[in-house]
Amino acid sequence: MNVLNADLHCHSTASDGTLPPASVVRRAHANGVDLLALTDHDELLGLPEAVATAEELGLRFVPGVEVSVSWLDQTVHVVGLGVDYTHQPLVDGLAHVRAGRDGRAARIAAELERIGISGALEGALRYAGNPSLLSRAHFARFLVEVGAARSVHQVFDHYLARGKPGYVEHVWATLDDAVGWIRGAGGLAVIAHPGRYRLSHAEMDILFDRFRDLGGEGLEVACGAHDGGQVLAFARLARKFGLLASRASDFHGPEDSLIDLGRAPLLPPDLTPVWTRLV
Repeated sequence: MNVLNADLHCHSTASDGTLPPASVVRRAHANGVDLLALTDHDELLGLPEAVATAEELGLRFVPGVEVSVSWLDQTVHVVGLGVDYTHQPLVDGLAHVRAGRDGRAARIAAELERIGISGALEGALRYAGNPSLLSRAHFARFLVEVGAARSVHQVFDHYLARGKPGYVEHVWATLDDAVGWIRGAGGLAVIAHPGRYRLSHAEMDILFDRFRDLGGEGLEVACGAHDGGQVLAFARLARKFGLLASRASDFHGPEDSLIDLGRAPLLPPDLTPVWTRLV
């Protein structure tokens, strides 16, 4: 089962991806993906289209979402897999999380204006398939367009990461709420791309302990953000905390993503894959 070509974390224009949900599903199918989850940021809007396209193609599909969580002094992401996307507490909780994005976007634009980059809010909106979910990725695409950086990844390094001119603090969902919404909707909670968080070993242990105590069950061991050493490191943590292992590209679009759909590293063979609970 570890060799299943599963991709359990990707994005569409319903959040900050560049392809519509149907196109994401078709691309995954063309790439040989066996099991796909669409997990847009704090948004369920793209799931009906993705489900219909997957059924048309005969591709096994898992409805998902990626919930933004405030933990200590940074943002952590929790993926929900196999959720009932009509479950009202999940729908309402995500709506509350999204409600703060407009204010954050205005503050990011103001910070960029202070360093001489004007028109950022309007420019970012041109890249947003879902204007109610304006994200840093949309600002990043605009900054590439105006020549402030050569790539989206460079934009984050120089403008939008913590401590950089366009970074704005924001309070998202709590870990308790995110895991509770996912479990209440019949889903399985997974900590996404742990290699991206600036947490000490002790802080990471505290996060995983609390996550597991709340009923969280999975850890994204292999993903587009992890190199080979990180895959091995997070495999050790999955064993230590008894978490199921997930595999994902975190695909946002052909232009933006480190890897394509279905191209994440394979999981170490001794881990129990998260999809044993999904298929």
